[in-house]
Amino acid sequence: MSSTSGPNEPHGHEHGHDHDHHHDHDHMHPYDPNHQHPNRPDQDDSLTYYKVMESAVRELLIEKGLITAEQVHRQIEAMDERTPANGARIVARAWVDPAFKQRLLDSPKQAIAEIGHDIGPMHLIVLENTPEVHNVVVCTLCSCYPRWILGIPPDWYKSRAYRSRVVREPRTVLREFGTEISAAREVRVHDSTADMRYMVLPMRPAGTDGLSEEALVSLVGRDAMVGVVEAGTGGEGSLAAE
Repeated sequence: MSSTSGPNEPHGHEHGHDHDHHHDHDHMHPYDPNHQHPNRPDQDDSLTYYKVMESAVRELLIEKGLITAEQVHRQIEAMDERTPANGARIVARAWVDPAFKQRLLDSPKQAIAEIGHDIGPMHLIVLENTPEVHNVVVCTLCSCYPRWILGIPPDWYKSRAYRSRVVREPRTVLREFGTEISAAREVRVHDSTADMRYMVLPMRPAGTDGLSEEALVSLVGRDAMVGVVEAGTGGEGSLAAE
């Protein structure tokens, strides 16, 4: 589901899906007090009811031989490897390889697999930003997000302020992230669903023709792949309260 906001167009938006989002809310890793999550500096390591329950169930499954501790460890490591750097490498490859870029737009899952990332059953659509169109992604009901390639969604993405306001006043919200979109450029808002995720392919920054693919990776922040900033302008967004 997507909607547009042009210079002379009213902004309309409708979320046309009914589904449970149990699959994509903040996931819980098997509790291990010695395991550190580099992407969660604010993580609370205190024992909660759910952590105790998870630990008890996990230990029982291991004791019964249904899973092994090594399998649990591998799954935790796989989750921690899901970071925005994966998406940045995909974008950088698209910037330097026009044939890959076209495959990425036409068949994202297959193109992403070419550089070693399996996005599982997720249906992903890659949205290309151009001088005429700027795309921005939201999930108005919860926090559907392409975690396989962008990692854990930022707090602002899950906030009611972002989810409700970006569909009504996208240019204003983008301005709060420091992104000023020309009045002549169309803004399209795309609403993620249980069955479909979006990733923005930002425009390559001007003056980067001489940079290598590896150097370009550093210019692609997480927020550029959500569409709230342009590439090369950082990747830690903020949003004014509702």
